[in-house]
Amino acid sequence: MTTALTRRHLLAAALASGVAVPLAGAGRGWAAPASPGPARLTLPPPTGPHRVGTVSLHLVDRSRPDPVAGPGHYRELMAGVWYPATHDARRHPVAPWLPAAPMRALLASAGFDADAVAAPLTAGHLGAPVLRTPGRLPVIVYSHGNDSNRAEATIVVQELASHGYVVVTVDHTYDGFSEFPDGRLTVPLDLSFTPWDSTHDIRFVLDCIEDLAAGRNPDAGRRRLPIGLGAALDLRRIGMFGWSKGATATALVMTQDRRVRAGLSFDGPMQSNPPVGDIDRPFMLMTAEYNRAAEPSVDEIWSYYLHGWRLNVHADGAAHSSYIDHQWLYPQLATITGMSDEELADLIGTLDPVRAVRIQQAYPLAFFDLHLRGRGRLLDGPNPAFPEVRFIA
Repeated sequence: MTTALTRRHLLAAALASGVAVPLAGAGRGWAAPASPGPARLTLPPPTGPHRVGTVSLHLVDRSRPDPVAGPGHYRELMAGVWYPATHDARRHPVAPWLPAAPMRALLASAGFDADAVAAPLTAGHLGAPVLRTPGRLPVIVYSHGNDSNRAEATIVVQELASHGYVVVTVDHTYDGFSEFPDGRLTVPLDLSFTPWDSTHDIRFVLDCIEDLAAGRNPDAGRRRLPIGLGAALDLRRIGMFGWSKGATATALVMTQDRRVRAGLSFDGPMQSNPPVGDIDRPFMLMTAEYNRAAEPSVDEIWSYYLHGWRLNVHADGAAHSSYIDHQWLYPQLATITGMSDEELADLIGTLDPVRAVRIQQAYPLAFFDLHLRGRGRLLDGPNPAFPEVRFIA
């Protein structure tokens, strides 16, 4: 991990840990501490009709040795499963946006006091029973960006779960901050970790999802799973999305694995070696800085490799991180640090954070609803409810 971080990188690292304070006009995104000490902060709640449950899985891929850990060790990953839960989920504690140890590491690595803030709490109730429905639920997998963690898109993840999806998020070990059940902390290392490495992780996780659906427990420690989890999974309806490097991995997975029926990119640069190949299933680009005019690899995948249903939407004023939690968190951190308006605009663009949250909640849901459930009209064309969102032909 580099120690020569610029101020912008320090801010990004801090935001990855969930630092937040009130936004003007968005007070529900912040909670004052109940007692002296670090503020306990929250994210915007999901809008769906269902309560949300979550559970962590410790996964070991015994087909892939881990050269960092040494001989006899195999690739280990932490994953989170988010799902619609029963009404009594509120009897279960809610999960933090990030566990305490990774959060402290993130803050310290960015030059902040490791105890400066308490992590926000999510809408996910730990281990709550899965909601029983007439049929099985579609499954969506998420891959995170460079040097980050699986929590970075929690706003979108819990929104999807609240609307009846099972979402599996993955920490790419050594390319992010993560904690294993025995307390081991992993952080980004100075390794060559490419979108192809993320792709290998995701394909293994897809195997583990199949294990869950078959009634097996893929957790390395055989920790208890939420009641009804395996029976809820519909393996015929699997989608995937990712941000930045994870978006590129989404495209790569779809070229390699037909289990994924629909893919969504949050401003992915689409740079990989070997490059992305042909995709004949639905794929949507939500572009910002890595748009088709600015990034040749994005224009190339659009022009030559997307052979199925395709769509490119672009939110005016969006920056690279506008489609994940950072857009909500950057302005709040600005209040803490005294950042100037110009510095903040450099980080988040000019897209209002409250509007960004609405876009995050509406457009991914609309995409997966259309292609995994065959319903919805939001993607038919520009909508007056979202004047910032342009459809790029």
